[in-house]
Amino acid sequence: MARLAQTAGLTDVQSEILATVRQFVDKEVIPHAQELEHADTYPADIVAGMKEMGLFGITIPESYGGLGESLLTYALVVEEIARGWMSVSGVINTHFIVAHMISRHGTEAQKQHFLPRMATGEVRGSFSMSEPDLGSDVAAIKTKARRDDDGAHYVIDGSKMWLTNGGSSNLIALLVKTDEGAEKPHQNLTTFLVEKPEGFGEVAPGLTIPGKIDKMGYKGVDTTEAVFDGYKIGADMVLGEAPGKGFAYMMDGVEVGRVNVAARACGIAIRAFELAVEYAQQRKAFGKAIAEHQAVAFKLAEMATKVEAAHLMMVNAARLKDSGARNDVEAGMAKLIASEYCAEVTQDAFRIHGGYGYSKEYEIERLMREAPFLLIGEGTSEIQKTIISRGLLREYKSRS
Repeated sequence: MARLAQTAGLTDVQSEILATVRQFVDKEVIPHAQELEHADTYPADIVAGMKEMGLFGITIPESYGGLGESLLTYALVVEEIARGWMSVSGVINTHFIVAHMISRHGTEAQKQHFLPRMATGEVRGSFSMSEPDLGSDVAAIKTKARRDDDGAHYVIDGSKMWLTNGGSSNLIALLVKTDEGAEKPHQNLTTFLVEKPEGFGEVAPGLTIPGKIDKMGYKGVDTTEAVFDGYKIGADMVLGEAPGKGFAYMMDGVEVGRVNVAARACGIAIRAFELAVEYAQQRKAFGKAIAEHQAVAFKLAEMATKVEAAHLMMVNAARLKDSGARNDVEAGMAKLIASEYCAEVTQDAFRIHGGYGYSKEYEIERLMREAPFLLIGEGTSEIQKTIISRGLLREYKSRS
């Protein structure tokens, strides 16, 4: 069967990387995803395989031990991985965002300290903005860092929420309030690079990672809180050694993160379509395969069209970011349409499976629990519409 959502104009290196990842997904991810997901088991062997392929360093510059590939390459890799199991793409998602932020905004000392070990997967990153009392309202962050008496350290107090890889990571990019910037709330936010041991409980003096949050889907990968109580950190661990600029650095990370989420949504939608079209040709009703009934055939046509449309918008947003241009609107559009279409395509695939779709024996049941997460991660659809509309009004500002 011809694959959906192929991308034209790729280099030989990009094509080779994607072929390698696709083979890995087909042989090492899809056959084990159901069992691992149902048991909520961390995919240690799969992660080890990704380390061997160099995927943790795919966008890290070659001078720091990475592959030096583009955001587009990374997004297409994520699409392939999410097609196999979205949780596996989650293992490298926040790691990639943190690596991107350090590459773009870190001091040379920070780059030298973190990036070579991040490229090998020895250091794996997580990303923290949300708190128990806030979601999208980042400017309302309460977790605070104050300068210690010696001036060379900060002390952090507060609670953070929804850390993907919170327990399995050993580096957190942490956004907190410092009151060292300008008057506007978002200009008083600072990003810290917090090194910690892997695991749960009190992992360091003043830092506790409670157990995993039990989720409807997105199993296997750990999602946690992080509680800071008098946690002491050196001032040299402020990203870029620039207090008050953390919000801008995080938003740069979120822009590439939205392309990533769009890619993950595309991957799930592709897999849902694959499962639906295969099942529709096998399942018979009224003397013929249900794919030959117009109601189902038209549904398959609509699903395939949505997959292609989402993929192309995701690719456009990635290429725009790679060109150095601002892509907040395009990334928001890609994330919006890809996540919404993913939910629709997955539900259509579920309906095509009929009663069997409700059984845990069938893969579509897992996808039905995973797809909704993408409507929320990296900003809800309503937040994307806010970003898009603001960008459009900025571009089409009335001259009257």
